[in-house]
Amino acid sequence: MSIPAVEPEQEPPMPPKGRGPLRSRRPATHWFKRILQILVVLVLIPLGLTIVYAVPGVRPVSTLMLRDAVTLEGYDRRWVPIEEIAPALRYSVIMSEDGQFCSHRGIDLREMQGVIEDALAGKETRGASTIPMQTVKNLFLWNSRSFIRKGLEAPLAVYLDLVLSKRRILEIYLNIVEWGPGIYGAESASLYHFGKAAADLSAREAALLAVALPNPLERNPGKPTRNLLRLADRVQGMAARSGGYTGCVR
Repeated sequence: MSIPAVEPEQEPPMPPKGRGPLRSRRPATHWFKRILQILVVLVLIPLGLTIVYAVPGVRPVSTLMLRDAVTLEGYDRRWVPIEEIAPALRYSVIMSEDGQFCSHRGIDLREMQGVIEDALAGKETRGASTIPMQTVKNLFLWNSRSFIRKGLEAPLAVYLDLVLSKRRILEIYLNIVEWGPGIYGAESASLYHFGKAAADLSAREAALLAVALPNPLERNPGKPTRNLLRLADRVQGMAARSGGYTGCVR
């Protein structure tokens, strides 16, 4: 009777030198792909929504309005077409916030260059946000200052200016911008601060609303300080002489 041969035990193959276990590599690749997919979606959302917002009947809301709704704080926004917003407010906001609004293509390259030069020289930088940049910030981004947000603002503003008319951009901006705690848009701001519709604003009231925009939670156009009155004087005069600077929204 023959005894069957016994196969020698084989040792498991050793992993190649310089490489970790496959199990530790797969999760890293998986998470990288997942993060990349999320970033692509976050980029595509503003691009798609901008096309939707080009439709005149669409009434966009801002990220701050969404926040107030989610936290149940509530907000007051009453959409009105640009024809029902006093021309004085249109001109005052442009001259106060973005004097080259009708001529640039989303970003003001001259102002942007000045900011870069000031930063490189170690000087305190001034704001260079255009109305399209502020519009995309309110629609798609967040309020806290950061280089990431600024880096996203510029290309989105150029895209917004390419897809939408100047008149539509200003209409959206004036209907979503914050003018006080829970107060959004020109109509709600006019009623809250002056007890009248946006269409009935005087040149003085329009200037006061415009100069409140840089800090609407601190500046109260209905109860202006001496400094706010001084700023309003200047903007009111600029709006009265705006001419071609505001021709795209007349």
